[in-house]
Amino acid sequence: MPSTSSTAPWTGMPPSAFPTCPTSRRPRGGDMANEKVDAVIIGAGASGSVFAAVLAKAGKKVVILEQGPDWQLSDLISSDFWGRRIKPASGPFLLEGKNPFGYVYQAGWGVGGAALHYFANFPRLLPNDFKIKSEHGRALDWPIAYQDVAPYYDKVAQDVGVSGDAKAEEIWRPAGAPYPMPPMKTFRSGEVWLKGFEAAGIRMVPAAVAMNSTEYKGRPPCIYDGWCHVGCPTGALANPLVTYLGDAKKAGAEVRPLSTVTRVLTNAQGNKVTGVEYYDAKKERQVQEASVVVLAAWSAQNPRLLFNSATDKHPKGLANSSGLLGKYMMAHFSSGTWALFDEDIQSYMGTTGAQLMSYDRYGKTSQKGAFGSSFIVAGSALKTSDLGGFANARLDLFGPDLAAFMKRAARGLTRIGAFGEELPNIENRIEPA
Repeated sequence: MPSTSSTAPWTGMPPSAFPTCPTSRRPRGGDMANEKVDAVIIGAGASGSVFAAVLAKAGKKVVILEQGPDWQLSDLISSDFWGRRIKPASGPFLLEGKNPFGYVYQAGWGVGGAALHYFANFPRLLPNDFKIKSEHGRALDWPIAYQDVAPYYDKVAQDVGVSGDAKAEEIWRPAGAPYPMPPMKTFRSGEVWLKGFEAAGIRMVPAAVAMNSTEYKGRPPCIYDGWCHVGCPTGALANPLVTYLGDAKKAGAEVRPLSTVTRVLTNAQGNKVTGVEYYDAKKERQVQEASVVVLAAWSAQNPRLLFNSATDKHPKGLANSSGLLGKYMMAHFSSGTWALFDEDIQSYMGTTGAQLMSYDRYGKTSQKGAFGSSFIVAGSALKTSDLGGFANARLDLFGPDLAAFMKRAARGLTRIGAFGEELPNIENRIEPA
């Protein structure tokens, strides 16, 4: 939950919530400094960058306000230690309840957001996901269908560059446009899993990932060093800096890093949004007027902003006439299974995302309970730092025995994973502390 106690006065957040960051490389200002714009976008991550590119290309005046620093590709260093700069270990909120969800893999902060260091897996929902009530008797059906979103799946794949085999995926989903690049390479760690899945009768296809198997739009192909999870400094992985955000800035959009939005502003009648209040890099209060305000600050931050924007016309928070603001918080679940081989399977090679994926058990895993369907991925690249937790599983080993075990693990450890949907539950919620 968002925290409102023990906070820095200008941010509404704990001073230690995020790591030390560099100052902005570019001064705030320019032609759009403080003048009314067509759209102000809160958050320069995966979603905000798409809005910015579309609006700026349409000739609109766009300002993007980002709380974090102005990351560049040169800040993305292939190191778990240095990667912590762009992957904060915790968020600016309290976690409560019997089973609090974690804030782990995709902690994002700064220009580019969590998409700077995501795994770049690009799976799709299947047609039955949109009819969960009709076909599985729980939750609710979507008001749209797969065919409504399919053209956008295809467009995004072309925009950012996706490698994979769309034809192979048609054993599970309707036909669509081919991916712009062929599948990524398969390494030994993927081959051993493929052999096992074939023996079990589970079909696997090349994983669809937003990484370059070949040069694409001037960006180089992947070098398969397996450091995707801390950011790709070459631009082979499609992050906002080299895709939509770059397009937005070329079209005239302005990005203001180190700008913390505190409230969405409305007119005296309370029936129209007029802009936002924020604190800039100098911790000075600013107001940015805009015809449209886009909230793209993540599913925990967006409700916080709307709660903080309460007025006499909206005493329970902006856009909360239903009383459901912040409720039905949803995330993606993940689980994994590890395997240890005697042979060297080169698990350090490849990509952090996966080499292979399967929807074969997708419908079968959609049962009554907290979670819906899930798909399988296999062949993720591992690094030495991944072995730390694995060593904790063998507390009986010490000294030479532990060293021998870890040497074997460094050569033969691999994993498969399952990712899936969490079903809506009103008790899972964001609320002011």
